[in-house]
Amino acid sequence: MDVFAYAKVNLTFEVLGRRSDGYHDVATIMQTIDLADVLRIEPAPRLSVECEYPELAGEENLVWKAAVELAKAYGVEPKAKIAVEKHIPVAMGLGGGSSDAAAALIGLNRLWDLGLSVEELAIVGAGLGSDVSFFLWGGTALAMGRGEQITALPSLPPMAMTLVFPDLVIPNKTASMYSRLTMAQFSDGGVTRQMIQILTAGQFVRQSVGGLVFNAFSEVAAQAYPELVELCRLAADQGAAPMHLCGAGPAMFTLPSSEEQHQMIVEQLQPHGAGVYLVSTLPPDRCGTAAVSA
Repeated sequence: MDVFAYAKVNLTFEVLGRRSDGYHDVATIMQTIDLADVLRIEPAPRLSVECEYPELAGEENLVWKAAVELAKAYGVEPKAKIAVEKHIPVAMGLGGGSSDAAAALIGLNRLWDLGLSVEELAIVGAGLGSDVSFFLWGGTALAMGRGEQITALPSLPPMAMTLVFPDLVIPNKTASMYSRLTMAQFSDGGVTRQMIQILTAGQFVRQSVGGLVFNAFSEVAAQAYPELVELCRLAADQGAAPMHLCGAGPAMFTLPSSEEQHQMIVEQLQPHGAGVYLVSTLPPDRCGTAAVSA
């Protein structure tokens, strides 16, 4: 079977404080988009994980750990051949690794005939990484705690987004970005609550959502990586709305007013080494357990 592992953006990302276990409490609204890796899963006498990127093959891939932990939790042998076809850029803040792990849980649940609910899979997913549980549902959702406590929200209507991938590699990105945060970047979740009010009122206003998009890492990312500021300036020169970080970055997104504006952003940023994609928001009925093709 093929399982599609969709990427995400963060409409809000607030860091509420540091926990005693070393992690941070967050309040974030995540949204799936139609950029996806594909996992091809089939029976095999042993577990193997293949990927065109050697560094993502075998036991180094979170997909391997997902298979092992699911098998351990339910007393089965971890036997499957899983080929990961990457389309989501790696280490850009789009949740590709976590989405792949969630897709593996969904596919292996079916392959091994475990009959588990999404809620039961989420228990395994929470132990794999903060975002994994979200990808079992997809769509629009609030994530709390470390990001593993998921509450579904009313879906956004189909909405175009311009994704920008800078030519930038940040070693140990997530840990590095969190280490740069100070109390000045902590908040009380108020922006996230405002966004939830807009979504639950059923009166979606594109400008309201666009104006509320917030990311706690924006300030520290701009200070540490001035090239991101330059890309934002170049996009603004084309009349683009402000760009926002995806997760801990360095990918960014903006809401283009038209396909023509998106193309203008492409022409402005590509000479500076940035990749630019046009994507769309994706509802939950096309994600998670619905993203399986026999």
